[in-house]
Amino acid sequence: MAQSLTHGETALPADWRDLFALTKPRVMSLVVFTALCGLLAAPGEVHPVLAFSSILAIALGAGASGALNQWYEAGLDAKMKRTAGRPLPAGRLDPQTALQFGVGLAAFSLFLMLFASNWQATLLLAASILFYVFVYTMWLKPRTPQNIVIGGAAGAFPPLIGWVAATGSVAPLPVLLFLLIFLWTPPHFWALALFVRSDYAAAGIPMMPVVAGETSTRRQILFYALIMAAAAIAPWPLGYTGALYGWTAVVLSAVFVLLSIQVGTRTTGEGDTMQPEKRLFAYSIAYLFILFGAVVADHWWPL
Repeated sequence: MAQSLTHGETALPADWRDLFALTKPRVMSLVVFTALCGLLAAPGEVHPVLAFSSILAIALGAGASGALNQWYEAGLDAKMKRTAGRPLPAGRLDPQTALQFGVGLAAFSLFLMLFASNWQATLLLAASILFYVFVYTMWLKPRTPQNIVIGGAAGAFPPLIGWVAATGSVAPLPVLLFLLIFLWTPPHFWALALFVRSDYAAAGIPMMPVVAGETSTRRQILFYALIMAAAAIAPWPLGYTGALYGWTAVVLSAVFVLLSIQVGTRTTGEGDTMQPEKRLFAYSIAYLFILFGAVVADHWWPL
């Protein structure tokens, strides 16, 4: 949970770069892209200004979630090398500023979404923020190694929100895209968790490699990669996408599964540099970007 500065320390004046860092911009980029793809793949037309405003609202909502996550986990972040340099544990921001920034950003994102699109998309955006902050950050993450599995729903909302912002209704394709991100999240994050396991252990966060061990985590990475690949390809035979997306999904998912087999079947020894795990983690990000780009390309330029 968020902790105040101690031993007479005072936070340095807040810099805009520190506030920006609270929004987790690298995570936000994937959120914005998948939301934009959901909007562009939807039927019908949306005025460019309203489309831009809707995507901006989703970006601000994601940023608010990141800020509130860092506010709540400032004490944990201070215990991990990977996150100790963030604005709150490093003392560049005080917790009250971070809390106010996160709440204000969340409120503004919802008002903007309601103005730019419809109440259905606004409710979905509110649900994604609340789920990430209260269900994932405050409840699941400190209590269960299944935190990433269940919490993955928070990161799966953007394409669904983008689609609903454009149409006002839900359809099978954005639901399948939601499912794809939901199933992608465990192998993506557990690959990271394998090579930063000591950080999570130091902070007392029950990530899968810490609680269940490496062998079990590797098997589960492979399991989720296989069902994720099936979910990724499914829109093609079900008739919701064409061959352009279908063959892209087949090739990219095959590579994902091969990398997951390398991770899932290996054992590590002293001094292992975890290169297969790092490759899988890096590829998983590119995988989602390219696959969602293929959704849009297939919609606008079908084969």
